Amino acid sequence: MPSQPAPQPPDGQAPDGQVTAICLVHQILPDPGDDPALTAIDKRAVTGTVEVGLLGLVGDTQCDPEHHGGRYQAVYAYADTDAQRWAAELGREIPPGFFGENLRLKGIDVTGAEIGERWRIGDEDGVLVEVTYHRTPCVTFARRMGVEHWAKRFTEGGAPGAYLRVLTPGSIVTGDPVTVVRRPGHGVTIGDTSGIQDPRRMADLLAAADAGTVELAPKLREVATRVAGRTDPARGPA
Repeated sequence: MPSQPAPQPPDGQAPDGQVTAICLVHQILPDPGDDPALTAIDKRAVTGTVEVGLLGLVGDTQCDPEHHGGRYQAVYAYADTDAQRWAAELGREIPPGFFGENLRLKGIDVTGAEIGERWRIGDEDGVLVEVTYHRTPCVTFARRMGVEHWAKRFTEGGAPGAYLRVLTPGSIVTGDPVTVVRRPGHGVTIGDTSGIQDPRRMADLLAAADAGTVELAPKLREVATRVAGRTDPARGPA
């Protein structure tokens, strides 16, 4: 049987990258000391078509919905190049899903993606996602890695990966092209929001949100408001 042609990117635009792995929860593991004492961080690459809904990949789950998942953290993406860098630095394999990510991508600058940047996965009718927030390492992630001071080391590594909001559901498959279809233009990236934030950059982000250029995840708006020293009308002085 002849091979099927690869999906074409939107409107003939050349793709910027590609999905190299799609990862779903493999098994629910005990997570002593946390609440709940279970974790779905054990994600592994799967084959075949995977449906993507507004709350994430069908077949995936989270055990701590207060801190994981939801509309603004529906999908977690990580770059191949960043995983390879960690593998070399740690002297161990970092297979797809090991960081708890749903998507491994090549060709996409995940850390350099602007907040509110949109990616189309697949053809012009494919899944549309929006970059919303950086990953903050938790104690579960640290226990999984077994590396001393991992949370601090991961943060200082400057490659947190990006959470995505699903704007247009659909289906994806490994090998799908990924095309950047919109950049808001405010210039504040995933890397800028992770680690030690610059008050000026956070002020720029809030200004873009106020202008309607980008919709901020509530968690990010709270952080940006505090760092920028602004007053959020809904919460009072930062």
